[in-house]
Amino acid sequence: MTTSISSPENSVLVSQETEVRLVEAKGYVSYRIRHTLASRFSFLIICLAIILSALAYGTVHAWALATFYLGSVVLLVLWVVDSWNLGSVRISRNVLQLPLLGLLALGLIQLLPLRNPETVGGIALPLVRSLSFDPYATRFIVIEIVALLIYFAATLVFVDTPKRLRLLVRTITIFGFFLAIFGLTQSFTSPTRVYWIRELPQSQAFGPFINRHHFAGYMELTIALPLGLIFSNSVEREKKFIYLFAAGLMAVALVMTNSRGGIISLVAELLFLVSLMGIRRRHRKKHSEKKPRIKGAAMKAGLALAMVLAVFGGVVLLGGEEALSRFVGSVNADDPTTGRAHFWGVTVDIIKNHPVIGTGLGAFGVVYTGYDSRNGLYRLEQAHNDYLQVLSDAGILGAVLGLAFLVALFRMAFARRESRDDFRRGVATGALAGCFAVLVHSFFDFTLHTTSNTLLFLVLAALATMNGRVEEVHSRRKKKRRESTNESLQTAEPAAAA
Repeated sequence: MTTSISSPENSVLVSQETEVRLVEAKGYVSYRIRHTLASRFSFLIICLAIILSALAYGTVHAWALATFYLGSVVLLVLWVVDSWNLGSVRISRNVLQLPLLGLLALGLIQLLPLRNPETVGGIALPLVRSLSFDPYATRFIVIEIVALLIYFAATLVFVDTPKRLRLLVRTITIFGFFLAIFGLTQSFTSPTRVYWIRELPQSQAFGPFINRHHFAGYMELTIALPLGLIFSNSVEREKKFIYLFAAGLMAVALVMTNSRGGIISLVAELLFLVSLMGIRRRHRKKHSEKKPRIKGAAMKAGLALAMVLAVFGGVVLLGGEEALSRFVGSVNADDPTTGRAHFWGVTVDIIKNHPVIGTGLGAFGVVYTGYDSRNGLYRLEQAHNDYLQVLSDAGILGAVLGLAFLVALFRMAFARRESRDDFRRGVATGALAGCFAVLVHSFFDFTLHTTSNTLLFLVLAALATMNGRVEEVHSRRKKKRRESTNESLQTAEPAAAA
């Protein structure tokens, strides 16, 4: 026999044997589920996937992708074992999974042989009969979507307690801190080699990433959680300096990549956090919270400004003046977009010719050559703008799916910020800010085409939209206040008796 436990956005199907306990307190419903050994290993695989996918050059090579896919298969097997032990299947009903399923269905449709052979921009493709102009690449993208969907759905299911939420947040924060140290150390000692071994003469690497822009995008995601906890006053006062130091070091590493898109996204992330602090939560009273809220928002704005100044000052002290000079100098260059304006113009031409279903997921590199207005010999793998490439590869249908994902993400994340659990509120705020930063960066680069970045983006989206299972019934601050009140009452009773 199964019992369905529901919330507005998420629900999980569990059996009565899983020791479900419902506790109603001030409008909250929390429940505890027995964790099987398979569940514990599933959570471990999610944490390891976040770490190893970044260390494996961002998971862009065939061997790294194969390992990543194998991890998703193992995770799926453990999910089945967990369901067998519990006597029921646990599936989250988070609506963010629906656009991903829609994108998967779109990729499968593009593989159908429904198109007559034709020419693309003057280049004949007589062997291609599928709707995708590069079915080989589309197949790989479909497989990657399946793997990412498994990781995403598993995160929504197996991060099911406040303890696991804290452990996952700390894992991402600590790993981001040490990854920043690694990236800075390598940039000073061996800037042209990855892991001090692999020489990359034709690319600008940083840390374990082949592309420095992708490292910057990864830092935008990892720095978001400590910043969200700090700006939301969700950590103890004695721990704030630790979180601030970790976030500052990640920010320095990001700026040292010399990625203009990364620097713009970091500033946008801080401004987004400051703006969120000015939004009153609904359960606060207007008349009693107006002045403290304005004062708090001003303090957060001052903190953000101080952090920006400290980060750029640290970059200059570390010898990264070229990052700032490149950022300023490129504005005065003949082509401030460094070729992106031409790439985007060609991409728009592709969109005009294939507006509905696109040219196929991953087919941009093949199609671009036929539309290039220059010499036609330059192969560009990505459009350096994820929004234009979504329209190019997936058409209007793909754009609608992407828009639905973003609308649901922001709507649900703002609802989660209403939580009375301080830590949960800080995580939702930080995770949403990280997603926002990457969305800004996607206007200039293609960081989400790196598997490790996409995985962490989806994990943050899950953290921002999880239901009340990961919330404490009472916030830590209220708990401390209640404990201090009890202590005072206990000391007052002997005095009254005397």
